[in-house]
Amino acid sequence: MVNKDIAVKYCGCRSREDLELVQNSSAGYAGFIFAPSKRKVVPDEVARWINKLQPLSQKLVGVFVNPSAEEVEHALDLLPLDVIQCHGDESPEFLKLLKNKTGKIMWKAIRHEEEGWTALEDYAGIADGYVIDARVEGAYGGTGTAFDWEAVPFYLEEASRQEVPCFIAGGISANNITRLLSYQPHGIDISSGIEKDGKKSKEAITELEGMIINENSIS
Repeated sequence: MVNKDIAVKYCGCRSREDLELVQNSSAGYAGFIFAPSKRKVVPDEVARWINKLQPLSQKLVGVFVNPSAEEVEHALDLLPLDVIQCHGDESPEFLKLLKNKTGKIMWKAIRHEEEGWTALEDYAGIADGYVIDARVEGAYGGTGTAFDWEAVPFYLEEASRQEVPCFIAGGISANNITRLLSYQPHGIDISSGIEKDGKKSKEAITELEGMIINENSIS
């Protein structure tokens, strides 16, 4: 099993085969992207996969970028999502509205920039968790690019002050996971790092989880 002290989310499932690999992994969360992306899926398609793979071991996360409340509610009509992840430029007011409408756990993605951790203060008391990703021009995520992880402790400190988890995303793979884990993030959010030829890879997942287990045994 993956280190229970760290939450793991495998995101960007775009086929039933992807979801099945994630289901058989030690991750606690499976993510689906409902926004423009090479990994974009649609709710009714995901519903068919879930129906064939019940019961699922993971909590389900829907990733949206600047959605309308109606778009999120439509997805919830079709899917038993546990978490709504807002990965765009959504305001604290919109997150609060969405939270009140749906009653779901809300995660807010923050794209790293200089002193970007101060942005978390705006969502205090509203966001139930954060995902910190790289800032890449013209993209909201899913680029496989890591940000400067020396900033991770500052994000973790603010999230801890709010008593909510903080996930680190962007460019995480077996090649660098040891360095990231040295910062003791609350969670990691991985997509491209467990893929081969555009599909989730059992070998990549096994290698990554082996690195996490090894790091845990050392610590």
